Amino acid sequence: MSDYVLSDETRNKLMKVSTASVATALYKRGLRNQFIQGVQPVSWKGKNMVGQAFTLRYIPAREDRNPITVFRNADHPQRVAVDTCPAGWVLVMDSRKDPRAASAGSILVTRLAVRGCAGVVSDGGFRDAEGIGKLDMPAYHQRPSAPTNLTLHEALDINVPISCGDAPVFPGDVLLGDGDGVMVIPAHLADEIAEECAGMESFETFVLEQVNSGASIIGLYPATIDQVQADYAEWRKREGR
Repeated sequence: MSDYVLSDETRNKLMKVSTASVATALYKRGLRNQFIQGVQPVSWKGKNMVGQAFTLRYIPAREDRNPITVFRNADHPQRVAVDTCPAGWVLVMDSRKDPRAASAGSILVTRLAVRGCAGVVSDGGFRDAEGIGKLDMPAYHQRPSAPTNLTLHEALDINVPISCGDAPVFPGDVLLGDGDGVMVIPAHLADEIAEECAGMESFETFVLEQVNSGASIIGLYPATIDQVQADYAEWRKREGR
């Protein structure tokens, strides 16, 4: 697991920025594949999900290893992951991009919420999605799924590097989810990305105001005209940003 600890300051900054801004900031650093493809909010809460990654890896289920009785095992990795994901962290599941069987259901996700986890992400599906959508805790998946995970998936490894929606996720990386989806921020970049994106969001608010007032985007976005920079500086001063 990464030694990085997400500070309240960085968490608060990321709560106010978009996955789009983070994607651009990571792209500037040569990272193109940090967006978890194919996932969406079960029910958008109107606020970001921010937390470090605690991971669970599924492999294809082999029938003789995955009868329904395996859930009686106290050390079943799916159950252990749900009961050990730290408060303030996000449980991220590699479900092989296969939503035909559920990664988890409302009882397990409710357990995460009660334990104070920051969210849950799967590149597969959730069963009881309607109930999960009523929780305050953010949850992201491909689509609802009724069959138990045992029909297709075997939970195997806890807190190891995984792929989720084709994005690499290392334990301790920072997950940012908004209404569009989920970005994975490498832990060692999280503080500087949060700081940079806070500025990007401020500038884009300024740009939208200009565009809504009839301004052309040429020279404005990106800002290639000196007057734009001067106007933005004055706007920041006026808005207290």
